[in-house]
Amino acid sequence: MTLTPHQEWWTTTELAASGLPDLPDTRQGVDALAERQGWRAHPEHARRRSCRGGGWEYNWRLLPARAQRKLLTDAAPKREAAPRRMDRDQAWAWYEGLPDAVKRKAADRLALLQKVEVLEAALGRDLAVRQVAGVTGTGARTIWGWFALIEGVRADDRLPYLAPRHRAEGPARTPRGKDCDPEFFDLLKSDFLRSSNPSFSSCYRRQLRVALQRGLAVLPERTMRRRLDQTVSPVTQVLLRRGMDAVKRMYPTQVRDKTCLRALEAVNADYHKFDVFVRWPAERGSSLPPVICRPQMVAFQDVYSGRILSWRLDQTANSTTVLLAAGEMIEDWGIPEHVLLDNGREFAAKAVTGGSANRYRFKVTEEDIPGLFTSLGCEIHWATPYSGQSKPIERAFRDMCDTIAKDPRFDGAWTGNRPEAKPEDYGSRAIDLEEFLRVLAEGIEEHNTRVGRRSEVAYGRSFAEVFDESYAVAPIRKATEAQRRLWLMGAKGVRAHSRTGEISFQGNRYWSDWMQGITGAPVVIRFDPADLWAGLHVYAHDGSYLGEAGVLDRAGFFDMEEARLLARARRQWMKAEREAALAQRRFTAAELGRMLDEVGPSEPAPPEARVVQMVPRKATKGGTPLPDQPARPADNVTRLPQRIDTTPEESPRERFRRALEIERAIEAGGPVTADQRRWLEGYQTTSQYRTERALWDDHGDAIFG
Repeated sequence: MTLTPHQEWWTTTELAASGLPDLPDTRQGVDALAERQGWRAHPEHARRRSCRGGGWEYNWRLLPARAQRKLLTDAAPKREAAPRRMDRDQAWAWYEGLPDAVKRKAADRLALLQKVEVLEAALGRDLAVRQVAGVTGTGARTIWGWFALIEGVRADDRLPYLAPRHRAEGPARTPRGKDCDPEFFDLLKSDFLRSSNPSFSSCYRRQLRVALQRGLAVLPERTMRRRLDQTVSPVTQVLLRRGMDAVKRMYPTQVRDKTCLRALEAVNADYHKFDVFVRWPAERGSSLPPVICRPQMVAFQDVYSGRILSWRLDQTANSTTVLLAAGEMIEDWGIPEHVLLDNGREFAAKAVTGGSANRYRFKVTEEDIPGLFTSLGCEIHWATPYSGQSKPIERAFRDMCDTIAKDPRFDGAWTGNRPEAKPEDYGSRAIDLEEFLRVLAEGIEEHNTRVGRRSEVAYGRSFAEVFDESYAVAPIRKATEAQRRLWLMGAKGVRAHSRTGEISFQGNRYWSDWMQGITGAPVVIRFDPADLWAGLHVYAHDGSYLGEAGVLDRAGFFDMEEARLLARARRQWMKAEREAALAQRRFTAAELGRMLDEVGPSEPAPPEARVVQMVPRKATKGGTPLPDQPARPADNVTRLPQRIDTTPEESPRERFRRALEIERAIEAGGPVTADQRRWLEGYQTTSQYRTERALWDDHGDAIFG
């Protein structure tokens, strides 16, 4: 192969500026050299220029030897430097990332080279290579190339160096052909990475119209999708399209070991709302209709075994039901050491967890009474909000959604587990509470005794069997009679009457003769929330037991739950009445004001003196005016009559009755004077009015005797 410089013909000006060795660096010097050596005498290497300006140009072969060598060296193709060989750690790390097909090729190459090395001892490497090449159909030069790849490599490290090198690390290959405009890619990403979660095809079609209107270069849809996946990580796509909760689910969850626990060492509790319509009967003697709702159940579960220890049902989630369920668990099984609770208000209530150091709901004061679990010495743990995986009982609730809520006896009352998954017979039936409780108790018992459980402590047994086995040998703390008052009763801080020592609670009065010694003192009362007529147990604020107080006046409700439901009904009635009253106002205050502005001011009436001032006068001992102070005419003085109020003083109850009559007159549109309105507005701001109003809201006109 003959090398030829990329430029064969040169002018003297170009040669002077080329910097070639043994050539002058001026045009005159090169012309003198050409004349001395007779370059123009060789017509095959010298010619006149055909372009404008004329002149001579010479072939590179007339140049001195060193100048020719420089031109040939520059024209020779550059030999690429051999790629740097990876060290063994890098090679094995790269090899682990290769697909199985590429790894099989490397293993086949290694096996062929090992055959050559076996024959090499007897035939020599050259003959062995040709022998193996003829048998396997692989070219001899290819085999020699594979030997070059593993030259100087340990025998146990050959495999990654024999893998096809097109998978080796290197600079990313640039796409061939035209590329899309960066602005089009930014438009597509901004449209696709939105929380509304649009499809990529719709985003591509929208932004394609924008790109065509702006004249931007684009690529096919599948190409752009691959480029977006390469540019934006899957985590970023999920974060921008589906939110932080979806990203949280991409992180592996914590696996907790139950084998280190024992029965009743730790329990967890939560509320579950059943997907079944239940007819809640009205209280006996009540005019309220039955309530149809989806009941809520609070349940306590043993963490070690998974057994449901106790449960209670109610219309809504509340701390009263939590106390009753907790008391049933402690009465039947014992006191747990650790309690894992949901972060809801019903569990963070003061009656349940008051005094806990890590309780961050409600206002915390120094006078807070210790809650049930705090008084029993249980260590309280709070589950992460909106994280069902933090509470093992959620798995049991999911099981009940299938085995209990979808029981054939509830057919027609099942509501569906999502708004868009309502059954065709939605709302066609409601289950009586008594029947629901019977099926629920049966389902929870089946849940506890079902065999074939696959937890790390069950090994095919039931939750009840696992619990009973550990419970028989575990140290269990049983409650004393004094502690039993803690969970069977609610707790509330009150103040005894300053004169008699009696305690008023929920419309009832409680008193015993020993209470004369606690007049006006702050105390803590504990009571059975389901039976307020059973009396109160009174404790000092330091926790010491003082005694029992019996009920004096059964004027209030005998059940706290009934009082809560009735109060809710009263609030709903008052809301309806307020809405009906607002419906009577056809025009707003602003509309009325605009109408008055359109009418304009009326004709002013003549002014009338409204300020009356007593005229002082100087008098003698006899009462006659002095000569220098004549008396004013009688018609210029308005004498104020003296008023002697002979009305007896009103009691607070009578004063409230008078305010109530004025309020009713105002609501009915009756005649009410301006003085009565001013008195009512001032009286409504007093604490006496608020106290009497609260009693009247609870008991009506019965407070007037």
